[in-house]
Amino acid sequence: MKIAFQTLASPNWSWEETLNAASQLGYDGIELRGVEGEMYLSRARPFLPEHIEQTQLDLKQKGLEICCLDTSCSFHNEEKYRAAIQEGKDCIDLAIKLQSPYIRVFGDIIPEASSEAEIIQQISAGLTELGRHAEGTGVTVLLETHGDINNHRIIKEIMERTDSSSVGVLWDFEHPYLHGEEPEITYSELAPFIKHTHVKDAIKSVDGKKLCLIGDGDVPVPRIVSILKENGYDGWLSLEYEKKWAPYLEEPEVSLPAYISYIKKLV
Repeated sequence: MKIAFQTLASPNWSWEETLNAASQLGYDGIELRGVEGEMYLSRARPFLPEHIEQTQLDLKQKGLEICCLDTSCSFHNEEKYRAAIQEGKDCIDLAIKLQSPYIRVFGDIIPEASSEAEIIQQISAGLTELGRHAEGTGVTVLLETHGDINNHRIIKEIMERTDSSSVGVLWDFEHPYLHGEEPEITYSELAPFIKHTHVKDAIKSVDGKKLCLIGDGDVPVPRIVSILKENGYDGWLSLEYEKKWAPYLEEPEVSLPAYISYIKKLV
């Protein structure tokens, strides 16, 4: 298995700082969720037409891969549906240039005014359109276990309704588990679709949850990694440490060394 971190962990770093830290700490790759404050990745400085060749060279020289490009796309909101499709297509095109195998999208919520069946259909249609854009490129569009789309039943139904071979699932360890689904069930039901993972931890409370360093919370990360190992998973274990959204979290100078030390003991 290969080890990466998502750029939400280091929201104030420059692209050069991100590359240098990943290389020096022994990471295999980086997952992109915003760079230098720009969340729409194809507009971020390192990936503009005048910079992308140098970016590709820098990645190669440091022996780093871009394991996934994370979008803000979600398909539950009809008013924002076409904008989500456009962002997804732009991200696929960038992933091709960066030789990244995946882009991430959300479902994401089931509004009170909508039926579950209606939202499932919208999500499946969005995934199908993006998947067809990606077919033949080496890029796969991944639906994250996130928001209201957080259990094997609804995700499996979405996958079965999606008409593209270039679509799969990103297993975020935290969301299904903290919503009451045991990891053995999540894996057994979604194994054919799981292509990538987010390693994430949180402490559950009566008020919701509080994010924390991997290993300090309630998510059974060692148990989940063991399930993946036992079943021959050889993909990425990518740290999702949402410092950008949760400023109380440790700085990347703490979280990134801590994660790679922790996860290497498990793999």
